[in-house]
Amino acid sequence: MKRRKLTKAAMAKQMKTSRSALDRLLNPENSSVTLLTLERAASVSARTTDVESG
Repeated sequence: MKRRKLTKAAMAKQMKTSRSALDRLLNPENSSVTLLTLERAASVSARTTDVESG
């Protein structure tokens, strides 16, 4: 967010989610983040996601 100079509100808007949902995503102690939320965050921040199971 810092590199792209995005506020939490602006990033949440681009992710089509709420700022509180973004706060939950950014909280390292929150383990209930969905894959869809991670995918949206990666898309907005121009990153990719790799998911492995097992």
